Amino acid sequence: MDPTPAPVTVASMIESYQEEMQSAWLYRVVSAAETDAQRATMFSALGEQAREQAGFWRDKASAAGIVLDGEFVPGWRLKLAAVLVRRFGPRASRDLLAAMKVRGLSIYQAGDGHALPERAGEAESRHRGAGSGNLRAAVFGVNDGLVSNASLIMGMAGAAASNASVLLAGVAGLLAGAFSMAAGEYISVRSQREFFEHQIELERAELETYPEAEARELELIYRAKGLEEHEARRVSQALVRDPAKALDTLAREELGLNPDELGSPIGAAVFSFLSFAAGATLPLLPLLFARGESAVLASATVAGVALFAVGAALSLFTGRSALRSGLRMLAVGAAAGAATYGIGAMIGVGLA
Repeated sequence: MDPTPAPVTVASMIESYQEEMQSAWLYRVVSAAETDAQRATMFSALGEQAREQAGFWRDKASAAGIVLDGEFVPGWRLKLAAVLVRRFGPRASRDLLAAMKVRGLSIYQAGDGHALPERAGEAESRHRGAGSGNLRAAVFGVNDGLVSNASLIMGMAGAAASNASVLLAGVAGLLAGAFSMAAGEYISVRSQREFFEHQIELERAELETYPEAEARELELIYRAKGLEEHEARRVSQALVRDPAKALDTLAREELGLNPDELGSPIGAAVFSFLSFAAGATLPLLPLLFARGESAVLASATVAGVALFAVGAALSLFTGRSALRSGLRMLAVGAAAGAATYGIGAMIGVGLA
């Protein structure tokens, strides 16, 4: 069930007017920075749409006795965004632009957006499965835990620490790293979800206020992707007649967001914690059953085998030779372990 629209107040009219004027100003910057003529034309037209929508709010404010006149003066945030867009280009700045209410950013996705729709039912995104993304994240999480904790253990061993001290350091490294990874992943996914929810509420309000303007924006985006003008108009107008489908499409096509790729912050944190802990546990296991140099050698051997396996697994995503990927990962991990062992040895000698 859709939430009840918030009442339109004078303050919300002024805010909406200012947001549309900011968007119009930024669209001009993006259009000027875009090297592709078709995309530049699209952003210029979207800027005109934003100015028209600003006019809508100016008229409503005027009817309420509020005069909104004068030349628009961008603030420091807008000026900084413009500097970044001019310096790095719209494609590299798309996340920043989305947060500042610039639409049409799906044209910068891989392959320049989704396949072109031929009818309204096909305008919904072709969903990409999240399974491969989770598997890739798991492999990298295991690798992070493995390399960091194996290096920590080698460093402690190099300093000639006792078996108990090495084991304690390894457990502490496992817990510290896993909790750090989990906290970082929670904040990242939570922030991403809050961003999406804010943007979708803006789109919901605009769709309720001026659906024809939203249809026009979608039409411009589809035309920039190569759809014929009459087909782009027909599809976009059909979409806005179905609010739920329109919201989903606006999020994907105007903002370049995919709601289905946003997982649970808690789930992401737990997943990250477990994958890191799994990798960090492997070099610790020999220390539970052996002592002295044999324990360190066994730990290094287990870590080496695991590193090779992780590298080989990564070849699933790179398409490269499993043997070559495994050996490369083994070499990188061995270099990190050797470096920390040497540093530990120097520190141990210095403290002796």
